[in-house]
Amino acid sequence: MAYSPSENLIRHISLRQLQIFEAVVRLGGYTRAAEALHLTQPTVSMQVKKLSETIGYPLFEKVGRHLQTTAVGDEVYASAQSVLGSMVSLSESAAALEGVIKGPLRVAVITTAKYFMPHLLGAFITQHPEVKPILKVTNRSRVLERLKSREDDLLIMGQVPLGLDVEACPFAENKLVVVASTRHPLTQCPSISLQQLSEERFLVREAGSGTRLAVDRLFAEQGLKIQPYMELGSSEAIKQAVMAGLGVSVLSRHNLRLELAGNNIAVLDVIGFPLIRSWYAVHLKSKKLSLVSRSFLDFLLQQSKNMLQHLPEGIGVQHK
Repeated sequence: MAYSPSENLIRHISLRQLQIFEAVVRLGGYTRAAEALHLTQPTVSMQVKKLSETIGYPLFEKVGRHLQTTAVGDEVYASAQSVLGSMVSLSESAAALEGVIKGPLRVAVITTAKYFMPHLLGAFITQHPEVKPILKVTNRSRVLERLKSREDDLLIMGQVPLGLDVEACPFAENKLVVVASTRHPLTQCPSISLQQLSEERFLVREAGSGTRLAVDRLFAEQGLKIQPYMELGSSEAIKQAVMAGLGVSVLSRHNLRLELAGNNIAVLDVIGFPLIRSWYAVHLKSKKLSLVSRSFLDFLLQQSKNMLQHLPEGIGVQHK
């Protein structure tokens, strides 16, 4: 069924209703749309219902336990994306004519990146004070969900996702180091082999973590495999466990500035480490970047490497 709205109908549809409906479809439900738009779920449901009543056709149908758009819903969704996209373009054009970069900047980062991203955002906001940053910190699996549902302008991660058509721009080094308690016997050993390290009690992130993927790959290349002693859900939890002497782990050096400065954690001298990886700014290739997000991406590519190098490193227990 081809849906063609009348002029009278168009006058009764609000941009807010289109925005809410688009979010429900894109994010896969009322709850996540309400969270993203900072509305209550009943408000979201009511606005979608009003939109459906105005159009005169159902926009969703239940298929099993899942909510799916109807044929009319698909067409309304495409129209909503077009209208909302045009409004964003109009706003950007007006800002460009004013010579001002302003508006929201939505960035999602994996937990490891929370240690440096506020510094980069702060420097960018200093240059463009009318930008309103929205920073979401979460784990890798949730970042990938947000990427697929286009919830953010840019996503910051250490491993480029496979199976997705993305643009991934490396902007800074990510050094992964092996860490232990300052009381650990290996702090006195130079040139520790991977074989020797694999025999230690290993503290790891959850399966799917970018750091864990990189470490598992390195050991597999040498015919070795880590037997996790404990699996922890955050870098903070791993740091506390390491300092408590529960085992060794691999963390991004960006995570360790305070601990190294306070001599609370040791970086071990392990053959093959540090693992040099990159931080990537990622977005779907099909996503059109706003003027603000393009400007921030340019900022990351041009200035972030120098800025991160000049953040205080601290002093660790290391052997060369």
